[in-house]
Amino acid sequence: MNALYLTLLLPLTGAVVLAFCGHKRIAGRLNLLFCIATFITSLRLAADVFFHGSILTPQNFFYVDAFNVYLVLLNSFVGMTTAIFSSPYMAHEQSIGKVKAGGMRLYHSMYQGFLFTMLLALLTNNLGILWVAVEGATLATVLLVSLYRTPKSIEAGWKYFLLCGVGIAQALFGTTLIYFAAVQIMPDNNQALMWSVLYEHASELEPTVLLLAFVFLIVGYGTKIGLVPLHNWLPDAHSEGPTPMSAILSGLLLNIALYAVVRFKMLIDPALGSNIAGHIMMAFGLLSFLVAGLLLHRQRDIKRMFSYSSIEHMGLITFAFGIGGPLATFGALLHMIVHSLTKSAIFITVGHAAQVCQTQSIDKIRGLIKTQPEIGWGLLIGTIAIAGLPPFGVFTSEFLLFSATIKSFPWLVISLLFGLSVAFAGLFRHVQPMVFGECPTGQVKVKANMWPVAVHLCIILWLGIAVPDVLAGWIDQATIMITGKGVL
Repeated sequence: MNALYLTLLLPLTGAVVLAFCGHKRIAGRLNLLFCIATFITSLRLAADVFFHGSILTPQNFFYVDAFNVYLVLLNSFVGMTTAIFSSPYMAHEQSIGKVKAGGMRLYHSMYQGFLFTMLLALLTNNLGILWVAVEGATLATVLLVSLYRTPKSIEAGWKYFLLCGVGIAQALFGTTLIYFAAVQIMPDNNQALMWSVLYEHASELEPTVLLLAFVFLIVGYGTKIGLVPLHNWLPDAHSEGPTPMSAILSGLLLNIALYAVVRFKMLIDPALGSNIAGHIMMAFGLLSFLVAGLLLHRQRDIKRMFSYSSIEHMGLITFAFGIGGPLATFGALLHMIVHSLTKSAIFITVGHAAQVCQTQSIDKIRGLIKTQPEIGWGLLIGTIAIAGLPPFGVFTSEFLLFSATIKSFPWLVISLLFGLSVAFAGLFRHVQPMVFGECPTGQVKVKANMWPVAVHLCIILWLGIAVPDVLAGWIDQATIMITGKGVL
């Protein structure tokens, strides 16, 4: 239990400390140290759950099980590896005048604050605190998106704030409806928003109220996931914010919002006695998957292009959770891991590429493999991985998702194949000239820290060749929690 509290206290302490000294030269190292410490405590927390089972704290305030603890570990790991990249990257941004001392203090403090709110959203047992934590993550991200204080970044920050503010308000109303249904059957109203208590009484809840609640919840949290047509904030946020923010936003925050939706689905399915909630998720997920794949072709900004790739993959994961069943759920959980690791590695590479070419315009980024081979190869291999080609882990998870679709909804397989083909063509249409094209004049050498990229891609390769028994068993435990049945 100490590991649980430390996992939350460390990034919160980091946010406070860096609010005072985040502008100093040592700030990047402090940020990394806090991230390393958080990763170590999350490892201990994961070990406690693995060996001793779920953890429920007194007063039911925090709840840790196989489902959320693996996301806690993923969050802390990606936060740590992105912090390794963040330190030299932000130092370069400050040296060229894009960020002032005050901006660096804000950046480092909000980096830790962002990690804290995401971990709180995962670990809390209270659905109201879950909503507050997701809203806190939104506010932290707004400050990061507008960090450069250019007209476009401020516009992107306001767009993000307004769209996600409206969306999260819908999620609040959905949560209120859940509370309304719960107080009708529970003697203690103080427990009416505790997920673990609600799960025990899920079949007793009023189905009509819960179905209405889920509509508001999928719209509200779906805005944070980036589901079409609620996705408009995401490309702007990626293109205008600092690249480390893009890495943790695409790799982590979208997962948190989807985690919330799945938690609510676990309450609603027993009450309804059917998979209506899953069918709603399938519709949103498939629409997002197809639309994002088509929009990949129209992008002119490299970060916007990969943000649409994130929308595509989050749509695919949402679709898989909507299908339900052990195979689809196992594949969705695995895809959350491999997508987060791959996409954060890609954004780290994209950040360095933009520094080399001094632009984010796809048409002006050329010949990276000649200018700085490690950046060019990183971008190429990362794109191969995220496109779902073997032997990388994305291929494995997508193969499981396709198998589940063939089993449950074979008539939808053509739509999935079409979406994957379109997205594949869109990615390589843009990436091939960026990597192999003729080098334009004006490119500069930068100090690129590619170790996080190498580590992430090696893990993705490993998961594509053979998923370790420990991880497979862990994901299977989460699958059993969500569906009642396992794959292994």
